[in-house]
Amino acid sequence: MITAVYRPRVEHLLAAWESLRGQELPAGWRWEWLVQEDGRTGVAVEVLPADERIRFGDGRPGGVAITRNLALARASGELVKNLDQDDVLTPGVLARDIAAVTGNDGVGWTTSRALDLLPDGELVGFEGDPAAGWLEPGFVLDRWRENGFRLPVHPTTLCIRRELAVLLGGWMAVPGSDDTGLLLAASVVAGGFFESAVGLHYRKWPGQGSAAGSAHYEAVEWAARMKLMGERADALRGLGMRLG
Repeated sequence: MITAVYRPRVEHLLAAWESLRGQELPAGWRWEWLVQEDGRTGVAVEVLPADERIRFGDGRPGGVAITRNLALARASGELVKNLDQDDVLTPGVLARDIAAVTGNDGVGWTTSRALDLLPDGELVGFEGDPAAGWLEPGFVLDRWRENGFRLPVHPTTLCIRRELAVLLGGWMAVPGSDDTGLLLAASVVAGGFFESAVGLHYRKWPGQGSAAGSAHYEAVEWAARMKLMGERADALRGLGMRLG
């Protein structure tokens, strides 16, 4: 589990922790939580309880993608999954992720259904999820383009084989949508899986980096990000890269 931390709201980070520590894993599996601060204030160490499964790290400020990749470098697990500092895992999601990736031939990554968690506690879903099960290589990229650069699955729910994430350079070095960049690249070189059970409550609140009206959607930068992410995925598909 990888969490990039930057000026967290204490109650959000603690809620993320509670959702992780309540997970039950299949026999023989364990999790580690790589909490990586974007900076060196020590805030995460102060907020979170002492637990040998939590491995703290920090570094000079570099943005969320670089922070996640510094955590990836420290990860020792077979599978890697992101958990944003303000989101909440649902019960059983890690066990389902493990089953999806390790129990299906050719699957290098998996995603699951997500619900928006609004400030008043309401949970809101959206239409357009694919059918549960196998996702053919290229499916995600093609749907992303057909739907105006909107993914058919939620990138924040991604669980991926660590070797595949490393092969693709980890989270893409762009100022936003770095998880989309990783998912698009993975989706053309390896088959995926979609789990229809809800795996994440995606917190929507005014302070999040992708909040409506934020710099995340500035037109020129957004267009450049979409162009580069698409070009990289196309290049990988053009090379005929296919794992599994």
